[in-house]
Amino acid sequence: MKLKAYISLFLFVASTSFVAAQVKFEAKVSKTKLGINERLRVDFEMNTDGDNFNPPNFNDFTVVGGPNQSVSHSWVNGVRSFSKTYSYFLAPKKTGNITIAQATIEIEGEVYKTSPVTVQITSAVSRPNDPDDVENVADDNLHLIAEISKGNPYLNEAITVVYKLYVSPDIGVSNFREIDSPKYSDFWSQNVDLKGNKIQNGQFQGRDYRYLVIRKTVLYPQKSGKLEIEPLSLDITVEVPTNKRDFFGGRMMSQVHKTVSAGSKTLQVKALPEQGKPESFTGAVGDFDFKLTASKTDLNATESLQARLEVTGNGNLKLFQLPKLTLPSSLEVYEPEHTENIRTSLDGMQGGIADSYTIVPQFKGKYPIQDVEFSYFDLKTEKYKTISSGQLIINVLDGPTNSTSTDANLATTGEGKQRVVMNNDQFAFVKSEANLEPIISEPFLNSTWYWSSLLLPLMAIPMAMVFRKKKAERRADVKGNKIRKADKLAKKYLGEAKKSLGQKEAFYIALEKALHNYLKAKLHIETSDLSKDRIEELLLKRQVEPSVMSDFLTILDSCELARYTPFSEVTMQHDYDKAAKTISVIDKQIR
Repeated sequence: MKLKAYISLFLFVASTSFVAAQVKFEAKVSKTKLGINERLRVDFEMNTDGDNFNPPNFNDFTVVGGPNQSVSHSWVNGVRSFSKTYSYFLAPKKTGNITIAQATIEIEGEVYKTSPVTVQITSAVSRPNDPDDVENVADDNLHLIAEISKGNPYLNEAITVVYKLYVSPDIGVSNFREIDSPKYSDFWSQNVDLKGNKIQNGQFQGRDYRYLVIRKTVLYPQKSGKLEIEPLSLDITVEVPTNKRDFFGGRMMSQVHKTVSAGSKTLQVKALPEQGKPESFTGAVGDFDFKLTASKTDLNATESLQARLEVTGNGNLKLFQLPKLTLPSSLEVYEPEHTENIRTSLDGMQGGIADSYTIVPQFKGKYPIQDVEFSYFDLKTEKYKTISSGQLIINVLDGPTNSTSTDANLATTGEGKQRVVMNNDQFAFVKSEANLEPIISEPFLNSTWYWSSLLLPLMAIPMAMVFRKKKAERRADVKGNKIRKADKLAKKYLGEAKKSLGQKEAFYIALEKALHNYLKAKLHIETSDLSKDRIEELLLKRQVEPSVMSDFLTILDSCELARYTPFSEVTMQHDYDKAAKTISVIDKQIR
């Protein structure tokens, strides 16, 4: 009997193992290397029917089709075969090696997993090698082109990139979205507003097309040499006519998803010439005017005037510093207020920037504001030009005479200072006689401290209960906790920014984080929503004045600009003070 039991057990185990060994569940891909504008087909195939199929998470792909399920049965020489397949059609979101994780399914009580599959995604190919006719029709009639105004600009010379989507009249486009945007890491960049953008007619490669301008971007190269502009890629839903007809004889359309890319572009950026470069040159490139003006030149002592250094014209206005005024020491001067009035079009930055100095004379006399020079590189003549502001004379009509200098026009250097005369009453405030009184000690028993020590623990119990309840409510307030955390971080980073004054990169990183966390606290938005257009929309909606909102965005621009231009400690202090002041004003105005 025992022998029969062992034989039965052996046969059962063997048959179970045999069945298990026959089950196959595997993942197959249509190709292991493809361009980002191609499609990948993934099949999860099994030879035994199962339940509870779970596909992997296609985080690095866009699922453009599927899951499609197919089942087949066949008998060959009396042997039955079975196949069941789940198919997905995927569009890659990025380049590089991407691993498709395991899928799972339950077959006869056992859970089976596929092996991970790795595919290599390359840059966009000139023509996807998909043999499907609909795909080929879409490829032949859909093009994304990047038009660059100049291929060999100078350093800090404005160039424009216009992205146009050409669509043949033979197909239709129902929707598109950006999936891969250029970073412009070696450029200062700004997108140009596309208000009133509409479809236009034109030609491409000798054929008639309709085209739509997708984006216009102004670039200022920040280093010389060979620079690459990364490609812009779009995911587009295309309507392609087929040879099939509907019930009324109309041509049926087939919808297909396509990824088109403008391709990368290479620029050869020329360095500015060293020959003839003036000492006063700080990086200005373009065509500019420069002037020094004063609100008044005749005034009395302790009255104030405004001296304004202003540069206007067309060029890289946000990417250089204005020269500094040199003033006699008898004129009290405050840190300049920097203002910008700049608009960006396809011709680059236009407008003006200015530094306004508040000056307060202390003594009667005439004081010169020395001549100031401003130099820039003129792109038309390809030579440096220098403009002089001319000298201004400040005439102080009435006030005390500066006895420490024989000439009011000269800055005092410490000569002529009067000796301080000490007198015998200089320490008269120090008391020389003590006025002490004895301390009478009071017994602790039945004293105020005695009863307080008895009653305070009893009073602390209800207070602890209330505190615990409030703490639990605060802990449950997830949204409020996020706001408080962001507000705390804003204060923290403002503190870190202040500590980093003089260290440009660390200062502006901390300042930008402080501004972002402040917005997250006040506007209840996440970091992914912190675009300038969104910030402007929300601040205006919350009744913040446009001028205050503009100041806030200007500070953010300064944080971005700090990567490319030299910033002095004075500028950093100005930006820090402006950030603190702007946050305070927004707190008062926001609703």
